[in-house]
Amino acid sequence: MKHLTGAMAIAMATATPMAAETIDVTIVAGHPPIFIWVKNLTEAFIPAVDAALEGTGHSIDWNEAYGGSLAKPGGESDAVAAGLAQVAYNPTLFNPSLYPLQNVAYVAPFGTDDPRLAAQIVTEIQAKTPAMMQAWADQDQVFLGGGFAIDSYHLFVTEPVNSVADMEGRRICAPGPTANWIQGTGAAPVSSSLGEYYNSIQTGVCDGAVVFATAAAPAGIAEVAPYMIRVDFGAPFAAGLSANADFYEDLPEEVRAALHAGADAFAEAMFSDQEDLIAGAYDKISADGGQIIDPSEEVRQEWAAALPAIPRDWAARQDAAGLPGTEVLRAYMDALRAAGETPLRDWDKE
Repeated sequence: MKHLTGAMAIAMATATPMAAETIDVTIVAGHPPIFIWVKNLTEAFIPAVDAALEGTGHSIDWNEAYGGSLAKPGGESDAVAAGLAQVAYNPTLFNPSLYPLQNVAYVAPFGTDDPRLAAQIVTEIQAKTPAMMQAWADQDQVFLGGGFAIDSYHLFVTEPVNSVADMEGRRICAPGPTANWIQGTGAAPVSSSLGEYYNSIQTGVCDGAVVFATAAAPAGIAEVAPYMIRVDFGAPFAAGLSANADFYEDLPEEVRAALHAGADAFAEAMFSDQEDLIAGAYDKISADGGQIIDPSEEVRQEWAAALPAIPRDWAARQDAAGLPGTEVLRAYMDALRAAGETPLRDWDKE
């Protein structure tokens, strides 16, 4: 495998691969391989694509551009749209303006802590909703699959939080739409990303962060924010694999099929790793000096009640923009309830 950066990666990415049996593909992810969604590009997606291509007469020469070498987290979509990369782990959570409907779970927290269920629900709604598929096309991309939901988000803070009132005046690092979950609590969200949390908390820019256990553990967040409040905001759909549309359309059918097969393998590997890592993540958090605190159900209800009607307002904005926001919100909440979940608020009925 070649890990290319800078001009070399761009030169390889802009080559025209279609005339050769070997196709040059740059695959991009903004985060480093310490995170499972990047690790499994190397360990699951690429091997599965290569295996699917065996005997077809086609092969791929992969160039892996991770950890900000080609794009920072959230910049992957632009890199693929511009043709700097052909395939991306595309974290839609960082681009709510580009993929607004895909972020429905982020605006409707306290729904489910089951990542597989969350990914399944949003992927199925997306497949039935032309506007959601059009969002990929608008970015000159094709959704390959590999829809992934993050394990449930929690709150890591430098000082204990025993009630919503304890949030008053705190500055909380929160990526993209997770900032919504801080509204109404008296705390101020600070736009940030996983790679910045540790230093931001250590230097006092933030008093804590909204983050999930399987990312908090490898990032050592408990070293600087030792109180993990298991708020259980939920496990939202956060990303999928996408390909440059022009590149994809010019591919032989066997290669297209291989990319989709690889995306399926990637998703399964991700969820399998995630399940194995969650328990270990709590052990690592404790080993780093973290104290895991389970708030009462009354405190969780208090937190949910403190939030403004974010989903209703979000749906209204999408509707006004000509998108089926109300329809998608209702479909998401209905699917949760049909699966046996009991959301803390019935956001679609407010």
